[in-house]
Amino acid sequence: MSSTQIKDHELVLRQRHKAAAQARRLKVVESAFELRAFIALGVLIVVFSLMSDSFMTVDNVITMTKHVAINAVLALGMLLVILKGGIDLSVGSTVGLSGVVAGELLQGVNLRITDVVAYPQVWAVIVICIAVGALVGAVNGILITRMNVAPFIATLGMLYVARATALLISDGTTYPNLGGNPETNNTGFDWLGQGRPLGMPVAVWIMIVLAVLVTILLRSTPFGRWLYAAGGNERAAELSGVPVKRVKMIVYVISGACAAMAGLIIASELTSAAPQAGESFELNAIAAVVIGGAALSGGRGTIRGTLVGAFVIGFLADGLVILGVSTFWQMFIKGAVIIIAVILDQSQQRYQRRRTAATAVAVPEQHDTANTDTTPLRNEVSGRR
Repeated sequence: MSSTQIKDHELVLRQRHKAAAQARRLKVVESAFELRAFIALGVLIVVFSLMSDSFMTVDNVITMTKHVAINAVLALGMLLVILKGGIDLSVGSTVGLSGVVAGELLQGVNLRITDVVAYPQVWAVIVICIAVGALVGAVNGILITRMNVAPFIATLGMLYVARATALLISDGTTYPNLGGNPETNNTGFDWLGQGRPLGMPVAVWIMIVLAVLVTILLRSTPFGRWLYAAGGNERAAELSGVPVKRVKMIVYVISGACAAMAGLIIASELTSAAPQAGESFELNAIAAVVIGGAALSGGRGTIRGTLVGAFVIGFLADGLVILGVSTFWQMFIKGAVIIIAVILDQSQQRYQRRRTAATAVAVPEQHDTANTDTTPLRNEVSGRR
């Protein structure tokens, strides 16, 4: 082997060593991006604790966690949609619609045929409202899978349809006193938003149970594998036998059901239901998912990250209220946080692509260093000389 070949071989080895070092550096940077939600939450806790003595008190933490739980319930449903590469802008309106339906049912339903006023039990009210939310999600799924409407347009249209339906049902008014009537035996609705079994709000328990169920769904069922596969590359997943359209339909149904549950919690906590409830909640849910490390393009995201993202949004909102920050500035800061989260997500994807490319160059490094010894080559060239 000539000396030129030896030099070329050594050059390749140096390039591979350099690529391996670059891949290790990029891995560290990428890890920092993946921990951005935890870092942001830690910074918020430290800053608000220094600026207000009441921020980290036990009572305030419990209150903030209850607010976080409502957004987390929404965000967990949104996570499934975003994992598929979609978006659901209708969840905020579904929150308001489910509360209005609950208010209508708890006030009594006039059965005109029999001239009887029916008062459904609270459990029946909850089931019906969740079914209404699932129906909204099913309509989204049909528009997207059967009629090929873009997710953004389909869910934006349903945002207005669901909100208008809530206004039409309630005639634009608020349903007060949703605690129920003892005479009709439909009391107990306020427990959903105000109860504290074992010292924790019911909303927090719902968040925990839902997070466990979604974790099992993603990790231990074929549906979870289908969802990540379809979100990463829909065409390849379809060719591999993944029922892509069914997956799309299911994630939107789950998202609608989660939004309805959040609406029930809010209506129960306030013991009143307004058709305007839930406005802009879809932005909070999307922000929590993105801050938690999910990719808007689909195929990447975790339950843990989404929950931490919900805590970031919740603690930020409550911290600004405690500090007396103007509502206008609160909106500005939330918008800025969403923009920063998307920028960080795009940056993470760029670093990930660079690391993948560097790793691909460095892959043969171990094989070459283990099986190739340049000393005999140098001796061979020296002997020829």
